[in-house]
Amino acid sequence: MFSAPLKPQSKKILLLGSGELGKEVMIEAQRLGLETIAVDNYDDAPAMQVAHRSHVIDMLDGNDLRKIILKEGPDFIVPEVEAIATDTLLDLEREGFNVIPTAKAAKLTMDREGIRRLAHEELQLPTARYKFADSYLELKKSAEQIGFPCVIKPVMSSSGKGQTVCQSMDDIENSWQEAMQSGRGKKTRVIVEEMIAFESEITLLTVRSISGTAFCSPIGHEQQGGDYIQSWQPHEMTETQISQAQHIAKKVTDALGGFGIFGVELFLAEEHIYFNEVSPRPHDTGMVTLITQDLSEFALHVRAILGLPVEDIQLFTPGSSHAVKALKENNSYFISGLEKAMETPGTQVRIFGKPVTKAGRRMGVTLSTAETVTEARKRSKNAAAAIKITY
Repeated sequence: MFSAPLKPQSKKILLLGSGELGKEVMIEAQRLGLETIAVDNYDDAPAMQVAHRSHVIDMLDGNDLRKIILKEGPDFIVPEVEAIATDTLLDLEREGFNVIPTAKAAKLTMDREGIRRLAHEELQLPTARYKFADSYLELKKSAEQIGFPCVIKPVMSSSGKGQTVCQSMDDIENSWQEAMQSGRGKKTRVIVEEMIAFESEITLLTVRSISGTAFCSPIGHEQQGGDYIQSWQPHEMTETQISQAQHIAKKVTDALGGFGIFGVELFLAEEHIYFNEVSPRPHDTGMVTLITQDLSEFALHVRAILGLPVEDIQLFTPGSSHAVKALKENNSYFISGLEKAMETPGTQVRIFGKPVTKAGRRMGVTLSTAETVTEARKRSKNAAAAIKITY
């Protein structure tokens, strides 16, 4: 049963992490009458701008996290980033709070080690070969054992932050420094992965709800420096590949449990499909669903969270999204060129409203439809190029 927000009987959703993805989750939650609370570690985060109220805390501080949750008493605690005191979430779940999708999922996916060990060692899913290292010397040894080129990442990061391709032993020091500077939290642990010769990389959005497991059409994406630049839907795959991808996605999401949407990242190679990572929340590459599907990934997430049915997900049109990124850090900026961008046929723009720019930070996204994915990609890229950030 649902009521109006800001009433004693209202249902409350508390979001831990309030960036652009959280903003869309909040909008969808409000459409269904929920009372929304946004939490992050900085003021004026995008989701805070649309929530009923907000709080700024250090989400890695278990005491701070517990105080806010006990104060608000939410019906749904929804982690939207990795950097959270997950042991506190486990305790709160045992005390009766509803963590989405589960506190176990939040903990395992907070760093790459937990989810990689679950996928490969417990579920026996195909992954790249990997090793972990806790020091620079261990990293050199691990990289030598895996072989070059290899991929080096901090175990706790997101959106490709701190990820480098290490071509030879000469690159090791740079990779180590990049991982240490860009990883979240205080961990110095890194993962060294085999470089798989894959043909493409996809996100398979997977929804667990009272209706069972449902899948969105596969989303292809392009990255630069490990960070998403452009995504498109649908990504061309054979029926056999789709079946294999769905099998992998269902196996890993069943192990994590709970209701909600999961962004399952997969590598498509010539003969195999490899599991890469999973996020138990909407995925940045999935922003394309704001324009391609009957229900976006954000609408699907909220539906599933609330225990509402999610059955046949409709893809209405091919489409593409393209990130609009800042070039430097500044707390006073202007965005122009929207008029030019929107002259592109079938195109929409989302400006996130982040209070500060940073080098490489996503400040908005263009969304384009067309009769083909190729044309949609061209449109979203051209529209993004028309948008300028000045300081």
